[in-house]
Amino acid sequence: MLIPTLIMGMLAIVFLLIGYNRGEGEHLIGLRSAFTMFVQILPLLLFAFVIAGMVPILLPKEMLSKWIGAESGFRGILVGSIAGGLAPGGPYVSLPIVAGLLNSGANIGTMVAFLTGWSLWAVGRIPMEVGILGWKFTLIRLASTLIFPPVAGLIANYFFSSTKL
Repeated sequence: MLIPTLIMGMLAIVFLLIGYNRGEGEHLIGLRSAFTMFVQILPLLLFAFVIAGMVPILLPKEMLSKWIGAESGFRGILVGSIAGGLAPGGPYVSLPIVAGLLNSGANIGTMVAFLTGWSLWAVGRIPMEVGILGWKFTLIRLASTLIFPPVAGLIANYFFSSTKL
């Protein structure tokens, strides 16, 4: 986490300096915008981290192991894919949950399937997609991406997990 934090910090400083050097107060407009976003996102982040911290504590280790751990196998990958597709919110919600589950022993393939399902299936996004792009396009997109979350989970298990399926 240190390297990404340093990179983001350096980028923020560079952008602030560029805005300041333009001399039109753009750095202040950018800081106000950043503060507004921070205030809006902070509660969501707080709740996401609480959930990420509580899920491993409240769910029995045996249950986690059975459904999303190394012994879950392909069933875990399917559970991860479906749970990811149903997960609400953006990365501020999903990423802390995945981090918490990984720290609790979740299988890497299951968590890759979760994040892939979250990004490709996004059930909560479907009504907007239908409204803007129509049913036909939405169904084509969903049918075209249907296999990818489980396949991504299998690939992650095969190449990066100590437990092969």
